[in-house]
Amino acid sequence: MSLPLEMADADRNSSLAAAVDAAITSALDDKRLVGTVVLIARDGELVHRRAAGLADREGGLPMREDTIFRLASITKPIVTIAAMRLVEQGRIGLDDPVTRWLPDFRPRLPDDSEAIIRIRHLMTHTSGLSYSFFEDDDAYARAGVSDGLAEPGLTLAENLRRIASAPLRFAPGSDWQYSVAMDILGGVIEAETGVPLGEAVAELVTKPLGLADTAFSVRDRSRLAAAYMDASPEPALMGEEALVMSLMGPIRFAPSRIFDPASYHSGGAGMAGTAGNILAILDTIRRGGAPLLSTETVGMMMTDQAGGHRQQHEPGSGFGFGWSVITNPAEAGVPFPKGTLKWGGVYGHSWFIDPVNGLTVVALTNTTLEGMWGKFTVDLREAIYAAL
Repeated sequence: MSLPLEMADADRNSSLAAAVDAAITSALDDKRLVGTVVLIARDGELVHRRAAGLADREGGLPMREDTIFRLASITKPIVTIAAMRLVEQGRIGLDDPVTRWLPDFRPRLPDDSEAIIRIRHLMTHTSGLSYSFFEDDDAYARAGVSDGLAEPGLTLAENLRRIASAPLRFAPGSDWQYSVAMDILGGVIEAETGVPLGEAVAELVTKPLGLADTAFSVRDRSRLAAAYMDASPEPALMGEEALVMSLMGPIRFAPSRIFDPASYHSGGAGMAGTAGNILAILDTIRRGGAPLLSTETVGMMMTDQAGGHRQQHEPGSGFGFGWSVITNPAEAGVPFPKGTLKWGGVYGHSWFIDPVNGLTVVALTNTTLEGMWGKFTVDLREAIYAAL
Protein backbone atom coordinates (compact mmCIF):
# COMPACT_ATOMS: atom_id res chain seq x y z
CA MET A 1 0.00 0.00 0.00
CA SER A 2 1.40 3.39 -0.96
CA LEU A 3 1.94 6.11 1.60
CA PRO A 4 -0.35 9.16 1.56
CA LEU A 5 1.16 11.99 -0.47
CA GLU A 6 1.78 14.15 2.62
CA MET A 7 3.70 11.34 4.35
CA ALA A 8 5.77 10.65 1.23
CA ASP A 9 6.66 14.33 0.97
CA ALA A 10 7.57 14.45 4.66
CA ASP A 11 9.82 11.40 4.32
CA ARG A 12 11.49 12.87 1.24
CA ASN A 13 12.06 16.19 3.00
CA SER A 14 13.48 14.40 6.03
CA SER A 15 15.89 12.45 3.82
CA LEU A 16 16.83 15.64 2.00
CA ALA A 17 17.56 17.46 5.27
CA ALA A 18 19.70 14.62 6.59
CA ALA A 19 21.73 14.34 3.39
CA VAL A 20 22.25 18.09 3.04
CA ASP A 21 23.17 18.50 6.70
CA ALA A 22 25.75 15.72 6.32
CA ALA A 23 27.37 17.57 3.41
CA ILE A 24 27.44 20.81 5.41
CA THR A 25 28.81 19.14 8.55
CA SER A 26 31.52 17.39 6.55
CA ALA A 27 32.71 20.67 5.00
CA LEU A 28 32.83 22.36 8.41
CA ASP A 29 34.48 19.42 10.19
CA ASP A 30 37.12 19.18 7.45
CA LYS A 31 37.71 22.94 7.78
CA ARG A 32 36.98 23.51 4.12
CA LEU A 33 34.37 26.11 5.05
CA VAL A 34 34.14 28.59 7.91
CA GLY A 35 30.39 29.08 7.66
CA THR A 36 27.39 28.75 5.35
CA VAL A 37 23.69 29.40 4.91
CA VAL A 38 21.85 26.86 2.75
CA LEU A 39 18.21 27.33 1.72
CA ILE A 40 16.24 24.84 -0.38
CA ALA A 41 12.77 25.59 -1.73
CA ARG A 42 10.53 23.18 -3.60
CA ASP A 43 7.53 24.50 -5.49
CA GLY A 44 7.94 27.75 -3.58
CA GLU A 45 7.95 26.14 -0.13
CA LEU A 46 11.11 26.26 1.98
CA VAL A 47 11.78 22.57 2.67
CA HIS A 48 15.19 22.96 4.32
CA ARG A 49 17.13 25.81 5.88
CA ARG A 50 20.36 25.78 7.81
CA ALA A 51 22.83 28.37 9.03
CA ALA A 52 25.99 26.61 10.20
CA GLY A 53 29.52 27.42 11.27
CA LEU A 54 30.82 30.92 11.91
CA ALA A 55 30.15 34.21 10.16
CA ASP A 56 33.23 35.69 11.83
CA ARG A 57 35.65 33.12 13.22
CA GLU A 58 37.97 35.64 14.89
CA GLY A 59 35.03 37.44 16.47
CA GLY A 60 33.31 34.21 17.48
CA LEU A 61 30.09 35.19 15.71
CA PRO A 62 27.88 32.29 14.63
CA MET A 63 26.40 32.14 11.16
CA ARG A 64 22.77 33.27 11.06
CA GLU A 65 20.15 33.00 8.36
CA ASP A 66 20.11 36.80 8.01
CA THR A 67 23.90 37.06 7.66
CA ILE A 68 24.91 39.37 4.81
CA PHE A 69 27.52 38.16 2.31
CA ARG A 70 29.58 39.87 -0.36
CA LEU A 71 27.90 38.40 -3.43
CA ALA A 72 30.41 38.84 -6.29
CA SER A 73 28.90 37.23 -9.42
CA ILE A 74 25.51 36.64 -7.82
CA THR A 75 25.22 40.32 -8.71
CA LYS A 76 25.01 39.32 -12.41
CA PRO A 77 21.54 37.70 -12.49
CA ILE A 78 20.13 40.56 -10.42
CA VAL A 79 21.47 43.20 -12.80
CA THR A 80 20.33 41.14 -15.78
CA ILE A 81 16.79 41.05 -14.39
CA ALA A 82 16.90 44.84 -14.01
CA ALA A 83 18.05 45.19 -17.63
CA MET A 84 15.31 42.86 -18.87
CA ARG A 85 12.71 44.98 -17.12
CA LEU A 86 13.98 47.93 -19.16
CA VAL A 87 13.79 45.74 -22.27
CA GLU A 88 10.15 44.95 -21.50
CA GLN A 89 9.50 48.68 -21.05
CA GLY A 90 10.94 49.35 -24.50
CA ARG A 91 13.79 51.44 -23.12
CA ILE A 92 16.58 49.02 -24.08
CA GLY A 93 16.70 46.77 -27.13
CA LEU A 94 18.59 43.48 -27.09
CA ASP A 95 20.08 44.25 -30.50
CA ASP A 96 20.88 47.90 -29.76
CA PRO A 97 24.58 48.81 -29.84
CA VAL A 98 26.17 49.65 -26.52
CA THR A 99 27.39 52.94 -28.01
CA ARG A 100 23.80 54.21 -27.99
CA TRP A 101 24.33 54.76 -24.25
CA LEU A 102 28.11 54.71 -23.93
CA PRO A 103 29.35 56.48 -27.09
CA ASP A 104 33.01 56.40 -26.05
CA PHE A 105 33.07 52.69 -25.28
CA ARG A 106 34.58 51.30 -28.49
CA PRO A 107 37.04 48.44 -27.89
CA ARG A 108 38.50 47.20 -31.15
CA LEU A 109 39.41 43.81 -32.55
CA PRO A 110 43.04 42.61 -32.50
CA ASP A 111 43.48 43.80 -36.11
CA ASP A 112 42.31 47.27 -34.96
CA SER A 113 39.05 47.05 -36.89
CA GLU A 114 35.82 48.28 -35.36
CA ALA A 115 33.31 45.99 -33.70
CA ILE A 116 29.68 46.44 -32.69
CA ILE A 117 28.86 45.14 -29.22
CA ARG A 118 25.12 44.74 -28.70
CA ILE A 119 23.18 44.43 -25.45
CA ARG A 120 22.56 40.71 -25.97
CA HIS A 121 26.31 40.17 -26.33
CA LEU A 122 26.83 41.64 -22.86
CA MET A 123 24.14 39.47 -21.28
CA THR A 124 25.46 36.25 -22.79
CA HIS A 125 29.23 36.89 -22.49
CA THR A 126 29.62 36.72 -26.28
CA SER A 127 30.91 40.30 -26.53
CA GLY A 128 34.61 39.50 -26.97
CA LEU A 129 35.42 41.08 -23.59
CA SER A 130 37.34 39.20 -20.89
CA TYR A 131 38.40 39.33 -17.22
CA SER A 132 41.84 40.37 -16.00
CA PHE A 133 42.26 37.21 -13.90
CA PHE A 134 42.51 34.99 -16.98
CA GLU A 135 46.20 34.21 -17.25
CA ASP A 136 46.14 34.04 -21.03
CA ASP A 137 44.90 37.63 -21.38
CA ASP A 138 47.56 39.96 -20.02
CA ALA A 139 46.22 42.89 -22.08
CA TYR A 140 43.67 43.51 -19.32
CA ALA A 141 46.36 43.34 -16.64
CA ARG A 142 48.51 45.83 -18.56
CA ALA A 143 45.52 48.15 -18.91
CA GLY A 144 44.76 47.90 -15.18
CA VAL A 145 41.22 46.64 -15.76
CA SER A 146 39.25 46.11 -12.56
CA ASP A 147 37.08 43.00 -12.22
CA GLY A 148 34.84 44.80 -9.73
CA LEU A 149 36.38 42.94 -6.78
CA ALA A 150 39.30 45.20 -5.88
CA GLU A 151 40.66 48.76 -6.26
CA PRO A 152 38.25 50.70 -4.02
CA GLY A 153 37.46 54.20 -5.23
CA LEU A 154 37.72 53.42 -8.95
CA THR A 155 35.05 55.13 -11.09
CA LEU A 156 33.08 53.40 -13.80
CA ALA A 157 34.20 55.94 -16.40
CA GLU A 158 37.85 55.16 -15.72
CA ASN A 159 37.32 51.41 -15.78
CA LEU A 160 35.38 51.65 -19.05
CA ARG A 161 38.30 53.60 -20.50
CA ARG A 162 40.74 50.90 -19.40
CA ILE A 163 38.56 48.10 -20.79
CA ALA A 164 38.10 49.85 -24.12
CA SER A 165 41.88 50.31 -24.47
CA ALA A 166 42.41 46.52 -24.60
CA PRO A 167 41.57 44.53 -27.75
CA LEU A 168 38.55 42.26 -27.90
CA ARG A 169 39.33 38.55 -27.87
CA PHE A 170 36.98 37.84 -30.78
CA ALA A 171 34.27 39.43 -32.91
CA PRO A 172 31.09 39.95 -30.85
CA GLY A 173 28.71 37.03 -31.21
CA SER A 174 31.32 34.60 -32.56
CA ASP A 175 32.48 32.89 -29.34
CA TRP A 176 31.95 32.79 -25.55
CA GLN A 177 34.17 34.25 -22.83
CA TYR A 178 33.29 35.04 -19.23
CA SER A 179 33.94 38.74 -18.81
CA VAL A 180 33.41 42.20 -17.36
CA ALA A 181 30.42 42.55 -19.72
CA MET A 182 27.96 43.00 -16.85
CA ASP A 183 29.89 46.04 -15.64
CA ILE A 184 29.31 47.62 -19.06
CA LEU A 185 25.63 46.63 -18.85
CA GLY A 186 25.52 48.41 -15.48
CA GLY A 187 26.81 51.53 -17.23
CA VAL A 188 24.07 51.21 -19.84
CA ILE A 189 21.43 50.96 -17.10
CA GLU A 190 22.84 54.04 -15.37
CA ALA A 191 22.82 56.01 -18.63
CA GLU A 192 19.25 54.97 -19.45
CA THR A 193 17.77 55.59 -16.00
CA GLY A 194 19.88 58.60 -15.04
CA VAL A 195 20.57 57.21 -11.55
CA PRO A 196 23.36 55.09 -9.99
CA LEU A 197 23.06 51.38 -10.73
CA GLY A 198 22.18 50.62 -7.11
CA GLU A 199 19.15 52.93 -7.24
CA ALA A 200 18.03 51.43 -10.54
CA VAL A 201 18.34 47.86 -9.22
CA ALA A 202 16.39 48.80 -6.10
CA GLU A 203 13.52 50.30 -8.12
CA LEU A 204 13.48 47.53 -10.73
CA VAL A 205 14.19 44.40 -8.65
CA THR A 206 14.54 44.51 -4.87
CA LYS A 207 11.84 46.99 -3.83
CA PRO A 208 9.06 45.30 -5.86
CA LEU A 209 9.91 42.07 -4.01
CA GLY A 210 10.09 43.78 -0.63
CA LEU A 211 13.80 43.00 -0.16
CA ALA A 212 15.92 45.37 1.93
CA ASP A 213 19.21 43.55 2.55
CA THR A 214 20.58 43.23 -0.98
CA ALA A 215 22.32 46.28 -2.43
CA PHE A 216 25.65 47.80 -3.48
CA SER A 217 26.28 48.69 0.15
CA VAL A 218 25.84 46.93 3.49
CA ARG A 219 22.74 47.85 5.47
CA ASP A 220 24.00 46.42 8.78
CA ARG A 221 27.75 45.85 9.12
CA SER A 222 27.24 43.80 12.28
CA ARG A 223 25.59 41.13 10.12
CA LEU A 224 28.28 41.05 7.40
CA ALA A 225 30.24 37.80 7.18
CA ALA A 226 34.01 38.01 7.25
CA ALA A 227 35.73 36.94 4.04
CA TYR A 228 38.00 33.88 4.03
CA MET A 229 40.05 32.06 1.40
CA ASP A 230 41.17 28.47 0.98
CA ALA A 231 44.25 27.60 3.02
CA SER A 232 45.67 24.80 5.14
CA PRO A 233 45.01 23.70 7.85
CA GLU A 234 41.96 26.01 7.72
CA PRO A 235 40.70 28.92 5.60
CA ALA A 236 42.63 32.18 6.05
CA LEU A 237 41.03 35.52 6.78
CA MET A 238 41.35 37.96 3.87
CA GLY A 239 43.08 41.20 4.76
CA GLU A 240 42.53 44.61 3.20
CA GLU A 241 43.73 42.98 0.00
CA ALA A 242 44.00 39.32 -0.94
CA LEU A 243 45.34 37.36 -3.89
CA VAL A 244 43.75 33.97 -4.55
CA MET A 245 45.14 31.58 -7.14
CA SER A 246 42.37 29.87 -9.10
CA LEU A 247 42.19 27.53 -12.07
CA MET A 248 41.57 30.62 -14.20
CA GLY A 249 44.44 32.66 -12.81
CA PRO A 250 45.13 35.06 -9.92
CA ILE A 251 42.04 36.83 -8.53
CA ARG A 252 42.50 40.01 -6.50
CA PHE A 253 40.11 40.94 -3.70
CA ALA A 254 39.58 44.03 -1.57
CA PRO A 255 36.82 43.03 0.89
CA SER A 256 36.50 46.63 2.13
CA ARG A 257 35.47 47.82 -1.36
CA ILE A 258 31.80 47.32 -0.42
CA PHE A 259 32.18 50.11 2.20
CA ASP A 260 33.62 52.71 -0.21
CA PRO A 261 30.87 54.95 -1.64
CA ALA A 262 33.31 56.20 -4.29
CA SER A 263 33.66 52.72 -5.81
CA TYR A 264 31.61 52.23 -8.97
CA HIS A 265 28.63 49.89 -8.72
CA SER A 266 30.01 46.80 -10.44
CA GLY A 267 27.21 45.08 -12.35
CA GLY A 268 29.24 41.89 -12.32
CA ALA A 269 30.50 41.67 -8.75
CA GLY A 270 29.51 44.63 -6.56
CA MET A 271 26.54 43.64 -4.42
CA ALA A 272 26.04 42.21 -0.93
CA GLY A 273 22.96 40.42 0.36
CA THR A 274 21.38 37.55 2.27
CA ALA A 275 20.56 34.00 1.25
CA GLY A 276 16.87 34.67 1.82
CA ASN A 277 16.88 37.66 -0.52
CA ILE A 278 18.71 35.72 -3.23
CA LEU A 279 16.28 32.81 -2.89
CA ALA A 280 13.35 35.21 -3.28
CA ILE A 281 14.81 36.69 -6.48
CA LEU A 282 15.69 33.34 -8.04
CA ASP A 283 12.41 31.68 -7.10
CA THR A 284 10.61 34.60 -8.74
CA ILE A 285 12.27 33.49 -11.97
CA ARG A 286 11.36 29.84 -11.39
CA ARG A 287 7.73 30.80 -10.85
CA GLY A 288 7.61 32.68 -14.16
CA GLY A 289 8.81 36.18 -13.30
CA ALA A 290 5.83 38.02 -11.78
CA PRO A 291 5.80 40.74 -10.50
CA LEU A 292 9.08 41.58 -12.24
CA LEU A 293 8.92 40.02 -15.69
CA SER A 294 6.53 38.28 -18.05
CA THR A 295 6.59 34.51 -18.51
CA GLU A 296 7.59 35.06 -22.15
CA THR A 297 10.64 37.08 -21.15
CA VAL A 298 11.64 34.58 -18.47
CA GLY A 299 11.26 31.74 -20.94
CA MET A 300 13.73 33.48 -23.22
CA MET A 301 16.16 34.11 -20.36
CA MET A 302 16.04 30.43 -19.37
CA THR A 303 17.13 29.11 -22.77
CA ASP A 304 20.57 29.10 -24.38
CA GLN A 305 21.05 32.53 -25.95
CA ALA A 306 24.79 32.21 -26.64
CA GLY A 307 24.49 30.59 -30.04
CA GLY A 308 25.87 27.27 -28.85
CA HIS A 309 29.30 28.83 -28.30
CA ARG A 310 29.62 28.01 -24.60
CA GLN A 311 29.31 24.28 -25.25
CA GLN A 312 32.70 24.44 -26.97
CA HIS A 313 34.22 25.47 -23.63
CA GLU A 314 31.98 23.52 -21.24
CA PRO A 315 30.13 20.62 -22.91
CA GLY A 316 26.46 20.30 -22.07
CA SER A 317 26.16 23.86 -20.74
CA GLY A 318 24.91 26.92 -22.62
CA PHE A 319 24.25 30.43 -21.40
CA GLY A 320 20.94 32.29 -21.17
CA PHE A 321 20.49 35.85 -19.98
CA GLY A 322 22.22 36.02 -16.59
CA TRP A 323 23.14 32.39 -15.92
CA SER A 324 24.28 29.11 -17.42
CA VAL A 325 21.71 26.65 -18.76
CA ILE A 326 22.18 22.88 -18.73
CA THR A 327 21.56 21.78 -22.31
CA ASN A 328 22.76 18.18 -22.04
CA PRO A 329 23.14 16.71 -18.53
CA ALA A 330 25.05 13.65 -19.75
CA GLU A 331 27.64 15.76 -21.57
CA ALA A 332 27.87 18.11 -18.59
CA GLY A 333 28.27 15.19 -16.17
CA VAL A 334 25.77 16.59 -13.67
CA PRO A 335 22.63 15.23 -11.94
CA PHE A 336 20.62 18.30 -12.96
CA PRO A 337 17.88 17.85 -15.56
CA LYS A 338 17.97 19.69 -18.86
CA GLY A 339 16.99 23.34 -18.45
CA THR A 340 18.52 23.78 -14.99
CA LEU A 341 19.94 27.27 -14.41
CA LYS A 342 23.00 27.77 -12.24
CA TRP A 343 25.93 30.02 -11.41
CA GLY A 344 27.81 31.22 -8.35
CA GLY A 345 29.98 33.89 -6.81
CA VAL A 346 33.72 33.94 -6.27
CA TYR A 347 33.41 34.98 -2.60
CA GLY A 348 32.15 31.43 -2.04
CA HIS A 349 28.61 30.92 -3.37
CA SER A 350 26.58 28.61 -5.57
CA TRP A 351 22.94 28.40 -6.59
CA PHE A 352 20.70 26.58 -9.04
CA ILE A 353 17.12 26.56 -10.28
CA ASP A 354 15.75 23.18 -11.38
CA PRO A 355 12.40 23.91 -13.03
CA VAL A 356 11.68 20.22 -13.68
CA ASN A 357 11.66 19.37 -9.96
CA GLY A 358 10.53 22.83 -8.82
CA LEU A 359 13.75 23.37 -6.89
CA THR A 360 15.53 26.61 -6.03
CA VAL A 361 18.73 26.12 -4.02
CA VAL A 362 20.98 28.84 -2.59
CA ALA A 363 24.23 28.05 -0.77
CA LEU A 364 26.14 31.11 0.43
CA THR A 365 29.43 30.63 2.26
CA ASN A 366 32.17 32.97 3.44
CA THR A 367 34.96 30.85 1.96
CA THR A 368 36.66 31.46 -1.40
CA LEU A 369 36.94 29.28 -3.54
CA GLU A 370 35.55 26.17 -1.80
CA GLY A 371 32.05 27.59 -1.60
CA MET A 372 31.89 28.29 -5.33
CA TRP A 373 33.37 25.21 -6.98
CA GLY A 374 34.92 23.05 -4.26
CA LYS A 375 33.96 19.62 -2.94
CA PHE A 376 31.17 21.24 -0.93
CA THR A 377 29.23 22.25 -4.06
CA VAL A 378 29.48 18.72 -5.48
CA ASP A 379 28.54 17.07 -2.17
CA LEU A 380 25.55 19.40 -1.82
CA ARG A 381 24.07 18.77 -5.24
CA GLU A 382 24.70 15.01 -4.96
CA ALA A 383 22.98 14.94 -1.58
CA ILE A 384 19.94 16.79 -2.91
CA TYR A 385 19.47 14.57 -5.95
CA ALA A 386 20.13 11.35 -4.03
CA ALA A 387 17.35 12.37 -1.62
CA LEU A 388 14.97 13.14 -4.48
